[in-house]
Formats: sequence, structure tokens, C-alpha cells
Amino acid sequence: MPETDAVKQTVQSQAVPDQDILLSARGLGRSVGSRRLWQGVDLKLQAAERLAVSGPSGVGKSLLLRALAGLDALEDGEVWLRGKPQFAWPMPQFRAEVMYLLQRPAPASGTVGTYLAEPFSFKIHAGKSYEPGEAARLLKHLGRPPAFLDQDAAHLSGGEAQLAALVRALLLSPTVLLLDEATSALDAETAGLAEALLRDWLDAGPARALVFVSHDRAQQERFATHIQPLSGMTE
Repeated sequence: MPETDAVKQTVQSQAVPDQDILLSARGLGRSVGSRRLWQGVDLKLQAAERLAVSGPSGVGKSLLLRALAGLDALEDGEVWLRGKPQFAWPMPQFRAEVMYLLQRPAPASGTVGTYLAEPFSFKIHAGKSYEPGEAARLLKHLGRPPAFLDQDAAHLSGGEAQLAALVRALLLSPTVLLLDEATSALDAETAGLAEALLRDWLDAGPARALVFVSHDRAQQERFATHIQPLSGMTE
């Protein structure tokens, strides 16, 4: 048996699934070139929790979210979703369950409604259907009228693009939402509306949770259920 397979089987055998834990990580580490950003990062995320990742600029907070989402290969440690190791999931399915939102969403074409409906045509989301009424309901909670669905997605402001990306993610109903400065372009009032919508989304179930990065300390303190410090390695 190849050594890597043996290691994976050992890690899997040591994992003790906890039905209350949606996402967990143990012993994560990351380097960029010769610089070690962080190591030994552990976390556990239960249903309805809102975990803020906090740390100085350049410490690698976004890289941690990318590792949790399976977008970057893990250098050290392991990630589990509902007690199953990340490597044991088909990666498209894992990324549909653990969904990562960028600070600056990728440019979109067509109307906002077209943009929201697009992922429902992907094979990984077979069995899900786009509901314009639900999209309009979510947008209403964010202070946007139904006519917003007919706007040209290519000409949205930075804040409007963040709102559209957030609604698209919520419509797809992931298990864990990873938000990387996903409300940074919003004014304070709209950011508050987004936080309220996310609380409602988590409470509505099924079991869901989120992890977010924000440089806004006030947002961390009012919105997070707990905070995960991420400290840089000493030289």
C-alpha cells in the first residue's frame, strides 16, 4: 500500500465523528515560499455557529478559508465535513457543501436573475431548482426591490455584486458558508441587513454554519458567536 494511502487511512481511523460538528479541522499549517504563516490550527464548527477568523493583515486568513473549502491543497492536517475527511469527498460535492465567497465576485453577464439561476444548471446541483420568488424574498431582506433581478449584472456596483453573490450562495443552500470579506463593500446599514439575513438563514435550517473573515472588529464582535485568532509565526 502506498505510504500516502496508509497515512490517509490512519487519519480517517483516528477521526471520531461527532454528529454535532458540521466542519472541523485539526493541525492545519500553511507556508508561502520559505515563510511559515501558521501551523497547528484546529477548529470545530457546530450548527448555527458564526466563526470569525481574526488576525493581522498578511497572516493568511483567506488562505485558511481556501483550505477549508478545498480550493488549496492541505499542507498539514486534515479537514472533516460531518465526520468525513475532505479527501474522501468528491471535490465538486465538497465545494458545493462548503461554499467560498470571494470579497470581489467574478464578473457576471446577463441580468441579476440570470446570474442567480446559472449554477442550478450545473450537474453538481441537480435536484435543486431556481425559484425567482425566493430570490426576490432574499433581496427584499437586503433592501433591494424585485426589479433588481432585471438589472444588468455586469454594471453592478461593488456592494451590489456582493449582495448578488450572497443571495446566489444562499439559494444553493450549502452546509457551511465561508465569507471572505463578503460584505466589505456594503454601507453599515446594508451590512446589518446582510448579517440579519444570515442569522435567519442559519436558524431556518437544516443544520448550517458559517465562517467569515472581516477586518471590521465591530462586525466581528456583534456578529460572531466566537472568534478564532490566527497568529503569524514568529521569525
